[in-house]
Amino acid sequence: MAVFKRRLALALAASAMIGSVDTASAFTRGPQPVATRSSDVTFVAQRREPDEKFQRRVVRLATTEAPGTIIIDTNNKFLYLVEGNNRAIRYGVGVGREGFGWSGIVKIGRKEEWPEWRPPKEMIAREARKGHHLPVVQKGGEDNPLGARAMYLYKGGRDTIFRIHGTNQPWTIGLNMSSGCIRMMNKDVEHLYSRAQIGAKVIVIGPGNKQGAVAFEDRGIDILRTIFGG
Repeated sequence: MAVFKRRLALALAASAMIGSVDTASAFTRGPQPVATRSSDVTFVAQRREPDEKFQRRVVRLATTEAPGTIIIDTNNKFLYLVEGNNRAIRYGVGVGREGFGWSGIVKIGRKEEWPEWRPPKEMIAREARKGHHLPVVQKGGEDNPLGARAMYLYKGGRDTIFRIHGTNQPWTIGLNMSSGCIRMMNKDVEHLYSRAQIGAKVIVIGPGNKQGAVAFEDRGIDILRTIFGG
């Protein structure tokens, strides 16, 4: 019995030593296959997505604005498409960074799918001073800053140079990042594009309060519509 106990003790000690050697060699030999797979997964997971609250939702919206009106609350980073009967579709948006925010009442003057990007001359000059050289025109496509769709905002029949458009940088939704345009996730701008009409009223609530008094109250997610649709 004593011999058996000694042999068992020696076996356990040897196992512990082997474990120590294996652990140490994992550092000296470099990443093992499992570690490499873990690293790959981590790399893919680095892609950033907007906060959950900026996902598209149907909400209860108390407002006096007519169905088809778009209300953009740049302070809270939400765009509402008014549907009537205290209903609306709410989308998360990215808005103008400091010094580029604005407010007012405009209209959708025209719409384009996979639009070309023609940066304003002021933007080209401003970015050139920073060492960034922008193209005069960039063809539409997945790498285009305007994304999948664009709705051009007009006032008094003239292009304001501001747009509601998609983006290939979805992580900017919910942030102040643009030069005044309203950014949406591509899936959301496609959704809005199919519902918003040319000539639709667009109310932009933001710096300067040039939009005037706007009656609207977001009363939260419409639970029944979310569950049952309609």
